[in-house]
Amino acid sequence: MDESTTALQAALSTSYLDAFIETGDNLLNGDVHVEDGHPDEATTAKLTTLYQQAPWQSYDAETVRRAIQLVLLKAIRVDEIQANHQLTPDTIAYIMGYLVTRLEHNKQHLTLLDLTVGTGNLLTAVISQLKEVVAGKITAYGVDNDDTLLAIARLSSDLQQLPVEYVHQDALEQLMVPASDLIVADLPIGYYPVDENAAGYQTHAATGHSFVHHLLLEQAVRQLTPGGVGIFLVPSQLFQTEEAKGLLKWLPKNAYLQGLLNLPRELFANANAQKAILILQKPGNGAQQVEQVMLGEFPSFKDQVAFQKFVAEIVQWEEENLLTDHA
Repeated sequence: MDESTTALQAALSTSYLDAFIETGDNLLNGDVHVEDGHPDEATTAKLTTLYQQAPWQSYDAETVRRAIQLVLLKAIRVDEIQANHQLTPDTIAYIMGYLVTRLEHNKQHLTLLDLTVGTGNLLTAVISQLKEVVAGKITAYGVDNDDTLLAIARLSSDLQQLPVEYVHQDALEQLMVPASDLIVADLPIGYYPVDENAAGYQTHAATGHSFVHHLLLEQAVRQLTPGGVGIFLVPSQLFQTEEAKGLLKWLPKNAYLQGLLNLPRELFANANAQKAILILQKPGNGAQQVEQVMLGEFPSFKDQVAFQKFVAEIVQWEEENLLTDHA
């Protein structure tokens, strides 16, 4: 992938990311797309040889996903991609995926949505883990307003042979996807520029632009089926900012806050950048506010014994507290 992307980048004078989308399409179509003599014959011959060395249909989804992830990590460096467009790291994607596998074990049918799908790394990592435990069909959707990121996500799931339906839209407008049993999202951080859209949300700011991650949490809860669960990557300081007043007012009347787990500080450049995993559940279908909200901080990933002990405690808490048979 990297060799073919680099060759195409030079031949087409394009960004590394655009060259990767082109090479992914070539892989899926089984030939090299040539337009107006580009890429040239020598590059086309080189690409054809490279593609023949990669029988992607025979690889398992995780192998393909990791390969794509490495390409995207290089793209971040080469194209200097902004933070909100970067992929969710594997370590975090795996933890979020593991948490949801405990909740969705033996489901006969599951509708899954990533509201801010980006390059699809989180969604496809979660689907791969859920496939091991969901007894029936998984219907998955990804929403994003960036067509380049959606093109990468679509390539990624197609090459992994995972069926996902993608929708190109602003996730804070009326969603063009069905209600979901489970929502996962690595929420973008910052201000949402369309104030008239934000006005339709209870979590909007009293003055000026609203925080996009507050609005997206409200949208996600709206989109969940009764008793459905949302697992979100959020700033650790989510409830401690001045702007959080609206969020704190909205939350108790609309969702159950079931857990907030800080990720290890070592993963982040500074304390302000630290993220946490937030677990919300929509009322209905027998769901209840847990008596003891799961609060804590993951120990260092380098301390495997402490880390595994903490994960075991989370699993035990999930099995004892969270409803596991929502529709």
